[in-house]
Amino acid sequence: MNATDLCALLDHHEIPYRRFDHVAVFTCDEAAREVPFEAEGVQTKNLFLRDGKGRRHWLLVTSCERTVDLRALTSVIGADRLSLGSPERLVRYLGLTPGAVTVFGLVHDSDHAVELVVDRRVWAASHWRSHPLVNTATLVVERSDVERFLALTGHVPRVVDVPSRNRR
Repeated sequence: MNATDLCALLDHHEIPYRRFDHVAVFTCDEAAREVPFEAEGVQTKNLFLRDGKGRRHWLLVTSCERTVDLRALTSVIGADRLSLGSPERLVRYLGLTPGAVTVFGLVHDSDHAVELVVDRRVWAASHWRSHPLVNTATLVVERSDVERFLALTGHVPRVVDVPSRNRR
């Protein structure tokens, strides 16, 4: 599935969104520069994580304002150790490439091998800004419609207080 297919799926299920096309972005700072100010909602930052043995995988959805403390997050989600998943694992489990990690990648996780963890602050936001499987566009979707998308994929979000560390 590509971004066009994803938008067609959202349209088919009457999940509304606003789409903003832009140059490829790889960081939150780049996204902030490229996504128009009138795009409401929280800009999501998505991390694809794995445990120490590579047996469990998570998609963490937080905001760009957060600097996640992975060491502290391990106890919050019950992992032994956390690290970023490799680009190869990211493709295998979510069909995504680095820079395009998004909650919408769960559409490729039919085996439910990836657990979804959402920062409580993001969950409370009225709208989310997320990539549609590529980093050359951003969709603005109401959180209630994100829930409808997750119901389609069969993923249940685990909403937690994501620990952060101070930026230096």
